Amino acid sequence: MELLDFARGPALWASLAILLVGVAWRIWAIFRIGTTADFSEPRSKRLLAGAWSAIIGRMVPQREFRNSATLATSNAYVYHIGLAVIVFGYLPHVYFVERLTGLSWPPLPPSIVYAAVALTCVSLLIALLYRLTDPVLRLISSFDDYFSWFVAFLPLVTGMAALNQPFMPDASQGPPPYPLPLAIHLLSVELLLVWLPFGKLAHSFLVFISRGMTGAAFARRGART
Repeated sequence: MELLDFARGPALWASLAILLVGVAWRIWAIFRIGTTADFSEPRSKRLLAGAWSAIIGRMVPQREFRNSATLATSNAYVYHIGLAVIVFGYLPHVYFVERLTGLSWPPLPPSIVYAAVALTCVSLLIALLYRLTDPVLRLISSFDDYFSWFVAFLPLVTGMAALNQPFMPDASQGPPPYPLPLAIHLLSVELLLVWLPFGKLAHSFLVFISRGMTGAAFARRGART
C-alpha cells in the first residue's frame, strides 16, 4: 500500500473515529459529574440566553481590560482566526469536508488563505517564543502545551508543501503529481485529529460547553427583585 493510499484510507478513518469517540468521551465525562441541587428561587429562567451571551460575549476582552491587553492576548486572536480561515476557507479543505459529509460552502480567494497561513505561522512562532521566554509561562508549561503547539503548527508547514494539490481527487483525475507531500500533510492532520480530544486543544470544543454552563449559572444566580 502506498503512503498516500494509507493516509487517505485507514489512517484517515481511524483518526476520525478516535476524534469522534474522544470528543464524546470528554463531553460525557463532564456531564456525568452532575451538579448539586439548587433550591433557591432563580433570578431568571432564561438560561439558554445566558449561555449564549457568555459564549459570544467572552470572545471579546472585557472593556475594563482592553487597554491593558498583552501581546499574548492579541496574538492569540491572530492564530485562532487564522486557523479558522485556513481550515474553513481553503478550497481543497472545503472539497475534503464535502466528500466526507456532503456539506459545502463558498471558499475564500487563495490569496486571503495564503496570507492567513503566513500570519498564522508567524503568530504561532511568537506564541512559542513567548512561552519559552516568559518565566511564569515557562514554569507552568507541560508536555501538553508544547506537543499541542507542535501538532497545530505541523499541518501548516506540511500544507505549504502540498499547495495546489487536491486532497481526495476523483479516480478519473489520476494520482496527484507529487504524492509524498500530500501524504505527509494528511498524516500531520490526522495526528492533530487524534490528539485533539485528549490534550489542551480540546478547548476548541469544550470552551463552548464551559462558557455556556457558566453563563447559564450567572443568569440563574441571585435573588429576584
